[in-house]
Parts: sequence; structure tokens; C-alpha cells
Amino acid sequence: MHVAKFVFNAFQENTYVLYDDTHACAIVDPGCNSPEEEQMLTDFIEGHQLKPELLLNTHCHVDHVLGNAFVAKKYDLELITHKGEAEQLERVAQYAPMYGIIYQKSPAPSKFLDEGDTITFGKTELEVLFCPGHSPASICFVHRPSKNIIAGDVLFQGSIGRVDLPGGNGDTLMKSIVEKLLPFEDDFKVYPGHMGETTIGEERRSNPFILAYLSGQKIF
Repeated sequence: MHVAKFVFNAFQENTYVLYDDTHACAIVDPGCNSPEEEQMLTDFIEGHQLKPELLLNTHCHVDHVLGNAFVAKKYDLELITHKGEAEQLERVAQYAPMYGIIYQKSPAPSKFLDEGDTITFGKTELEVLFCPGHSPASICFVHRPSKNIIAGDVLFQGSIGRVDLPGGNGDTLMKSIVEKLLPFEDDFKVYPGHMGETTIGEERRSNPFILAYLSGQKIF
């Protein structure tokens, strides 16, 4: 599986296109919010002769869903996420104007994923992990053969997702990270929803939030 990253919108959100040698692809957390960003995404897809088969959200905060409507219409795709994120998605239309954002309302999810599910595009199978804490029902997508994790806003390089947004909970997030992500081998690569990539090993060794939590310190 190949991973292409695009940094979109004012929140500098990472949108991912996952694709394999069949040219099938999945679009994860499309944050494109301008004609220029939409063109950048479509140019890559068309330039690599990809066929979008899945539209996925790791979670449904505004910065991760701004391109849902565009992608759904452009490629005739239905939205797939966790059921627990549906209410978050519905709220985006209410608060997006507070950020000065012109929001094309996302379609409602048509299919839901949960812990232990798998979802396939082309010859690629993604495993679903339920990792709440940053949002009520964040999910991560794992491709074990290539040792890649699409983590949304659960885990960052040297940091973790915010827990001060509606539905966030620090203890829940740390439990998700420790119980769901840290069991992977050190060389698994983590693709977060913002900033650069990291590895499980790097975060296990040096992430201050993880080290404090594992030592029993109270961090929230």
C-alpha cells in the first residue's frame, strides 16, 4: 500500500490517499476547502490513474470533513466512519461559520465501522481500531503488511490529540493510545492528522505524554 499526503485548509490538516498496485484508492479525511485544494487532490488521483473506492473519516471534526461533499460527489462515493461520530458531523454546519469557513455540508454516513472490522479497496485490507478520546469515536486504520497506521488526531509526533473539544477525554485518549497503538512493533509508521509522520517506537521512547502516563503521573 502506498500513502500520499496532502496538507489542506487553514488548520493544516493531513488528507491521505491510500492506493495499491490495482490503482484502487481510499481517500481518508478529505480536508480540501478551496478550488485550488480540490484541484490538487484530483490532479494526483487522475495523474496516477487511480480509482477512488472509499471515502473514510477517522473522526468528524470540521478540519477533517471539509472535503467530504466534494469527494462524495466527484467520485460517487458514500461516507464511512464510526457511528459515534455522526453527531459530531452534524454539528459542523453549526460551528463552521464561526471560523469563517464556507462549508459544503457533508453527506451523512451510509456505513459504520467499529473495532475489529476490516475494509477493503483493491487488494488492500485495512483493520479498524476504535480509539476514542480526542473525539467520541475516533478510529484508526491499520495496514499490517506495510506497517502503516492512519491515526487521525489520536497520536502525534511528541504529542497527542486535543482533549478539550466536545466529546474529548484525556484518560480515554491515553488508554486508547496505550492499549491500541503501543502494542504494535516499533517500526510501524504513524500518519497523523496534522504535522509529520512518526513511528510507534519513537513515541514509545520519547513522547512526554506517554512516558508520564505510563509512570503513573496525572497529566490531565
